[in-house]
Amino acid sequence: MLEDEGERPRRRRSPWGAIALVMLTGLAMMRNGSDVAGGPPQPAAAAAVGPSAGAVVGAQRDQTPGQPPTPPANLEVLEHSSVQRVKIPSISVDAPVMTVGLDATGWIDAPPPQERNLAGWYLNGISPGQQGSAVIVGHVDNAQGPAVFYGLGAVQKGSRIEVSRYDGRTAVFEVYGVEVFAKNAFPGARVYGDTGQPELRVITCGGGYSKAGGYDGNVVVFARMVEAR
Repeated sequence: MLEDEGERPRRRRSPWGAIALVMLTGLAMMRNGSDVAGGPPQPAAAAAVGPSAGAVVGAQRDQTPGQPPTPPANLEVLEHSSVQRVKIPSISVDAPVMTVGLDATGWIDAPPPQERNLAGWYLNGISPGQQGSAVIVGHVDNAQGPAVFYGLGAVQKGSRIEVSRYDGRTAVFEVYGVEVFAKNAFPGARVYGDTGQPELRVITCGGGYSKAGGYDGNVVVFARMVEAR
């Protein structure tokens, strides 16, 4: 069920947000893989942001790290608001976004796996457009086939991501890196850390896949806000 911000009282940002997302991307979404011929696209080495402590799955880095775009000097940093929709035109993503909370074990839930065109934003995290790194997650596939972020590994540097919010504002982000990290070496501080700018991370599963273990990595898109409208 999608939630307007008015349907729930605003919650204070919790440190569980960054900690639990490591578990979300490393465990929750791996259970829903399906045998899709060829598998989802994986990021090319040229899409890497730059040196990191995380292990890269199946790719060698290029020698020219991606640099975040320089936002306009008059860029407006937005206030807190729930998220309504995410669009990534370059891979034909146009999906509603639901708020997700914590599951019974204290970790962040993923969207329901049966909903193929649905993304999730953690209610207690940073809102897209606020200073800090907001995070949107979604399944790469489910038992029926490709899901909302199946094509995430094919996103190119310079692509735009539009996030519509329930306050009527839209935060527009420019992609400056796409990488795939091994789940057992996921660099949480680097992915979720505050850069001092409004940023966005879009995350799904990636890397190799087996029926026994699911996906062994996570595709992470790094993007910085360049427009608020």
